[in-house]
Order: sequence, then C-alpha cells, then structure tokens
Amino acid sequence: MTEATGASSTPKRPVVVPAIGLVLLTVLGITALLGGMNEVPDPAPPQLAKGAILDQGQYATQFVDAVITTQKAENEFGEDKRFLDLIFKVTNQGTETSPVGMPPQKPESAFTGTTFASSLVKITPTIKQEFGPMAFALAKGVDSRQLHPGVPTVVTVRFRLGDTDQPPDKVVLDVAGFEYEPGFNDTNYSWKIVSEETQEDTFLPEIKAQVTLPVTVQEPV
Repeated sequence: MTEATGASSTPKRPVVVPAIGLVLLTVLGITALLGGMNEVPDPAPPQLAKGAILDQGQYATQFVDAVITTQKAENEFGEDKRFLDLIFKVTNQGTETSPVGMPPQKPESAFTGTTFASSLVKITPTIKQEFGPMAFALAKGVDSRQLHPGVPTVVTVRFRLGDTDQPPDKVVLDVAGFEYEPGFNDTNYSWKIVSEETQEDTFLPEIKAQVTLPVTVQEPV
C-alpha cells in the first residue's frame, strides 16, 4: 500500500529571533523615523518664568521683571519717553569684577562675549534700536556698570520705544551659560560663553535656558 506524500509527521520548530536582533530592529526603526543618526534634534532648553533663578556659571541670575516705563517731559518743549526695561538680580560668582556689558547684536556674535548682558543671546520680539539698548546696574543704592564678586546687583537692560511702537505682551530670552576654561593659545583660565561649532565653521552659544517674562506697565514718572 502506497503512503500519502506532501505531509510530514515531524512537527515544525518555532523560529527564534534573538533578543538582541529585536533591539537592533527597534533602534533602527526609531532612527529611520527621526531621519537618521545625524539628524536627531537637540533637546529643547529648560523653560523658565518670571522670578526664576539660573546658575549661569559666572553669574547667578534672577529674572525679575519686564516693564514698560514712561519718563515725562521735563518741560513743554520736551517729549515723553517710553522704555521697555528688562530687570535682573545678578550675583557675580567669579573672583574678579566684571562689566555689565551689552546684549549682542546677533546670536552668532555672542560667543565672544565675556559680560553678563552678552549672555542674553536672543531677545524676542526684536526691538529695533538706532544706537542699541542701554544697560546699567544698581548695587547698595549706587549706580554702576560693574558687577562686583558676591554682591547681588539689580541690572536693567533698557530699550527705547518709538512713539508708535506697540509694546509686546511678553518677552522671551534665550540665555547662555559660562564655563571657566583656558584660552585657545594659552593656559590662562577665564570665563567664556559655552558655545558649539557649526557646520559653517562658526560658533553659536548653547542656550542654557529660555525665559518668558510677561510685560507689565508702570505709572509714568
């Protein structure tokens, strides 16, 4: 009697995929979704609000306020002046006195800065200034443009508003940090803004935190 063909009495063994293979497949799949190994986006910087304190390395900074102030004209021939004031409480954590400085004109030029205000890499919205903003400090009731070691100092960065300029509802600050390191061609240590090199052989500051300040209005003085 002829036996039937095409069927096997031997049970099939299950195909075992090693666990490492599954892990690799998962990683490759996620990488493909993100656009490749070299295109994974950088994590967003921490988001801070009014009153927050940020350790910038060289400075400990509290983001106090953003206010619209008005200076009334001294006489009938003068004119009222409106300003947007960004107010900070800054403590120099270094060992040497440093100037308050000025915010950079553009983010890509900020990496050479060594002052507190140079760490305000980007201010949004942009407020156009013919001669740039003013920056000044008040420590122990004395006006100054310097930050002395260990002395909490109120720093104001002031922007002049035009007669027809609409004040913003809020201001967003991209803030950099500092690190104490030697120079490129010497071994002398100093505070420098933390930056990273771009594909265009330029340097951009790393954003340590992004701070959002609501804008309030003060009574004219």
